Amino acid sequence: MNNRGVLSVSQLNRYLKSLLLSDPILQGICIIGEISNYKLHKPSGHMYFTLKENESILRCVFFRSKNADLKFLPGEGMKVLARGSISLYERSGYYQLYIDRLEPEGLGTLFLAFEQLKEKLRLQGLFAPEHKKPLPFIPRRIGLITSPSGAAVQDFLNTLFRRFPCINIVFSPVAVQGNEAAFQIITALNRMQDLPDLDVIVITRGGGSIEELWPFNNEKLALAIFQSKIPVISAIGHETDFTIADFVADLRSATPTAAAEQVAPELRELLQELQNKKKQLMKLWIQYCRRHRLNLERFSGNVLRKVPRDKINQGYQRIDDMERLFNRLFNMQLKLKNSRLEHLKEKLEALNPLKVMERGFVFVLDKDKKLISGVDRLEVDKEIDIIFKNGEAGCMIKNLRDKHILLPEKKDENA
Repeated sequence: MNNRGVLSVSQLNRYLKSLLLSDPILQGICIIGEISNYKLHKPSGHMYFTLKENESILRCVFFRSKNADLKFLPGEGMKVLARGSISLYERSGYYQLYIDRLEPEGLGTLFLAFEQLKEKLRLQGLFAPEHKKPLPFIPRRIGLITSPSGAAVQDFLNTLFRRFPCINIVFSPVAVQGNEAAFQIITALNRMQDLPDLDVIVITRGGGSIEELWPFNNEKLALAIFQSKIPVISAIGHETDFTIADFVADLRSATPTAAAEQVAPELRELLQELQNKKKQLMKLWIQYCRRHRLNLERFSGNVLRKVPRDKINQGYQRIDDMERLFNRLFNMQLKLKNSRLEHLKEKLEALNPLKVMERGFVFVLDKDKKLISGVDRLEVDKEIDIIFKNGEAGCMIKNLRDKHILLPEKKDENA
């Protein structure tokens, strides 16, 4: 046998691999097919499967370095669009597709990821009604987690203080979209667990696309909401927007305004209800006194011979005294409660952050939307955002000065 041109198996495989890699048609190619024989190698995180169509199959490998950002979980029979390059695995002699990107065919990646996570958490019991915590009828303190510059915070606070101004708000400003949003919301939610007298937490933002609302479809955020010992209200987007946070929360509100209406009753309605209860109580008391007065008169004729008339009259007078005393004490307590409510209303109205902003005060935030509380956190030539009552402005720091302010000298009145 002529040994001229004889190749070893490994040499042939290397040669064929070089041919495949040098063909531009086979690099950056898109293949559509159904997933079969899907396997996830847990120690490495690599995914192995085949794409099939009718009787044809194509081996595929999706390395962990490429699939780390995959937002859905591949499964048997799923029709997908795979982008990658064809090469040859020298050890086995098989050619296969090395995937760079994988998407579901005919169904958006984010929507599929949403449905998969929703089903996973549902099976774990995170949406079960028996885990929902009841909301207080009149909360003393409300934790508010949202962006300081969005319309949601204005809508929520305006509606809440109009309905029930005697409530204290603990505000935690966070980003509500972007890569850092979920982490900031989780951090704020966990920090509020240790605040005293906090009765309910509201997480809210305005509407947006599924990409903008995606931080609220985070599995870690869902677990943080579920594990919260304080009831959580989710008010994300508009009426038609649903996120994973909505399903896990103890109450889902369609909008930030609706959340303010659901978290606390209206003060005027409470006062009217109190007046109605007062009238009912007074009516019952009058009926009670009248019934006992009639009983006394009914038996007075029988005992008149045995009991002096003045004893009977003393009984009548005692009933009248008790009625007057009850009316006086009841009215006094009602006035004290009303005075207390008005005092709290005036005090909280003075502390209302919206009122403070109307007097010219503003929020100053850094580029990460974190509150800047002092000049020591500023740097020259750095950008900041200034939040006004009716909008915001981007600014650049030109120079820094200390807190001492020169006051005009006082003129001598005797001069």
